[in-house]
Amino acid sequence: MMSLTGKHRRKSMRKTIVLISTGAGMVLGGAAQAQQIVVQGNQRVDSDTIRSYVTGTASGSAEEARRNLLASGMFSDVKVSQSGGRTVVTVRENNLINRVVFEGNKKVEKATLESIVESKSRGPYSEAAINADLARIRDVYKRFGRGLAKVTYRTVNLPNGRVDVIYDIDEGDKTGIVSINFVGNQAYSDRTLRGLMSSSEMNFLSFVKTSDVYDPERISQDLDQVRRYYLKNGYADFQVVNADAQYVEGEKAGYVITITVNEGQQYSVGAVAVDSRLPGLDTETLRSDIATNVGDTYNADDVERTLNTLTREVNRAGYPFAQVRPTGQRDPATQRVSLGFVVEDGPHVYVERINVRGNTRTRDYVIRRELDFAEGDAYNRVLTDRAERRLNGLGFFKKVRFSNEPGSAPDRVVVNIDVEDQPTGSFSVAGGYSTQDGIIGEVSVSESNFLGRGQYVRLAGTGGQYSRGVDFSFTEPYFMGYRLAAGFDAFYKYSDLTRYSRYETTVYGGQVRIGLPITEEFGVTLRYSLYNTELKVPNTLKRPYNDCSVPIPGYTQTYAAGTILNGRNVGGQAAYPLCATDGEASIAIKGSQGNTLTSLAGLTLAYSTLDVIGAPRNGVYAELKPDVAGIGGDSKFFRVTADARYYKELYEDVVGFVRFQGGHIESLDGKPLRITDQFFLGPSLVRGFAPNGIGPRDVGIADARSNAIGGSTYVGGTVEIQFPLYGVPRDLGLKGAVFADAGTLFGYHGQRSFDVNGDQFINGFANGRCNFNAYTIGVEPECVNVRDKAVLRSSIGASILWNSPLGPIRFDYAYALTKDEGEKVIIPGSNRIGHIGKDQTQAFRFSGGSRF
Repeated sequence: MMSLTGKHRRKSMRKTIVLISTGAGMVLGGAAQAQQIVVQGNQRVDSDTIRSYVTGTASGSAEEARRNLLASGMFSDVKVSQSGGRTVVTVRENNLINRVVFEGNKKVEKATLESIVESKSRGPYSEAAINADLARIRDVYKRFGRGLAKVTYRTVNLPNGRVDVIYDIDEGDKTGIVSINFVGNQAYSDRTLRGLMSSSEMNFLSFVKTSDVYDPERISQDLDQVRRYYLKNGYADFQVVNADAQYVEGEKAGYVITITVNEGQQYSVGAVAVDSRLPGLDTETLRSDIATNVGDTYNADDVERTLNTLTREVNRAGYPFAQVRPTGQRDPATQRVSLGFVVEDGPHVYVERINVRGNTRTRDYVIRRELDFAEGDAYNRVLTDRAERRLNGLGFFKKVRFSNEPGSAPDRVVVNIDVEDQPTGSFSVAGGYSTQDGIIGEVSVSESNFLGRGQYVRLAGTGGQYSRGVDFSFTEPYFMGYRLAAGFDAFYKYSDLTRYSRYETTVYGGQVRIGLPITEEFGVTLRYSLYNTELKVPNTLKRPYNDCSVPIPGYTQTYAAGTILNGRNVGGQAAYPLCATDGEASIAIKGSQGNTLTSLAGLTLAYSTLDVIGAPRNGVYAELKPDVAGIGGDSKFFRVTADARYYKELYEDVVGFVRFQGGHIESLDGKPLRITDQFFLGPSLVRGFAPNGIGPRDVGIADARSNAIGGSTYVGGTVEIQFPLYGVPRDLGLKGAVFADAGTLFGYHGQRSFDVNGDQFINGFANGRCNFNAYTIGVEPECVNVRDKAVLRSSIGASILWNSPLGPIRFDYAYALTKDEGEKVIIPGSNRIGHIGKDQTQAFRFSGGSRF
């Protein structure tokens, strides 16, 4: 054994020596080979790095080595040759980029450009890479609507082989969407379909708008809006066949977008049925949740709404895995579709985990609270689709995408929610003019996703000719973890109303509110407000609206000492009506000067089926507001107001609407209502009348502008038809309208007598009533001679509506058909007949604003 072991050891040693010798030979041979590769011309790149490109070639050819070295981007020229058994590699190194600079870019941010260019600081300088960068920059500018942008480059040589690369950019004029054309549409015109899109064509307003910039993602969203429009109007077979965007050169460079559609035919609902395949489920109880009826035009939105409602109700009935599947049988011959909703037991799959990904700002719980399911709940596709729509509707994200993946067991599923945050804050400056408020400006800062918590915060300040104020608002959409929108408002506003009523008001206070959505259409908001109203009558040389009560020295004419009038000594008092001819306020207004604290609790009941908020074509909006004041404070009243509107598209792009509004206020303690609590109305009820131009008036004063004293009850109605203006491009936002208004305001329930001078005698009050007018009394009246007639005011008119990039602007011209002509009186000292207490008209009304 020992001898055998020794023999084995000797054989093993010989093998080891052979292996070592072979390895050493290979190393020495490799070293010798490496020594045969000579590198020349390199300064910064290591020679061994260059040799590795030669020895690492698969074929070992000199040409392949040269191509690989050039492809590395480190060299501008490479030569590989053989000389005396040696391989000689001669290189010319590229310069190193010290920094990359962009000059002339104003419309595209530097960070955007840096992200798309290959040339980077401390990277190799390559003309080929820079030329490719120039093309990329031009492409970016095309996407930003600047297809004519010119991009060149220059370099600045620095020591040690470094160079600065400077891209010079001439952005040129905007080249956006030249035209949007539809092919295959018969039911709806190009104008109507373009109106559904947020993208628009270029026109003379392109310098202030961005909707005409070609954005493929926005076009995709627009096409979805077009598809939904067709599907909700009965075209169940509608398809977008193709959407092609071609960039055209020339004098009017830009994108021409051609959208080819296949409309199919319009269907109506032929039959509606609920088919339950779940034992014990009563389908009759579900029929009331169906949002469409036989004979209705097929509406995909109604089908979707029914699907969500039925799923929710079936789950509540104790079937957590139940699924509701819509079915539709089309009959092209009768153009009817039979709808069915199949309720069946779905796979018994549970949500194992919900992953929220991509949110860098919005907090996870803000996303999760929009879900109607949680980990451990039964998985239901309808609920996930609904959650995806909710999240997209928040406006917090550029995009939201739901996806599933298998869980840890066959009956488990993982739900992934991928989102991409987008900016949600805004700073805006607004300005405008109206015949009521004059020139006014507003600066506001708002954030709809405050600190990523989904809260809404807004601070705004306004200032103008006749008003100024500050408003702060905060809303928490999920109060106490429930879908309750709770918030508060704090406000301050000063208004100069002396052009239409001879007084000023300052209102400041706050409000807390909680909104509860009962259904998708109906919601309730509980409100509590506490605010102070200060009413003041100016009395200066420029605005002497109280000098009958407080004479202005050197200006107001007064009676001489010892003057007796109607058996009373009026020496030193203002000579009435001389002091009233310069704009004296009503005694009712004077007697209401001071502060009024109002503590008010109320409800807002709102119902809406409008298809588009802001520019509805179809639907109903109704609002009812009951309020009670008297939980402390000075005012004690019950008030209710109502506003209802019905919109209907009468013809393509022609929309008619009918509006009814009304209100009533009643004292709760039997005392007269304060004047600041009553309704003051004008063009908001009946166009063609001035602000505070209708309703009860004090006919004891001659100044027509100062005698509105408010009413307790109003009703009104409007019929209006809006239509496009012939020959005007739709995206200019111009429309015309014709209208007819009718309404009335009546029921003065305020105080009627005021002992202004404190002499225990009410001037003008006799025989149990106030029976005078401005021309029949010599001293200032201390009672209110009220003209309170429930006269129907009516008007007809025409309007120009402009949804401009600077904000909505409206011009109204109205002609009053019926009005209160007031009381006829004979003016003392003449045979001329005058009218007092008549309505004040205003034919032209303009309102508008801007936001930029």
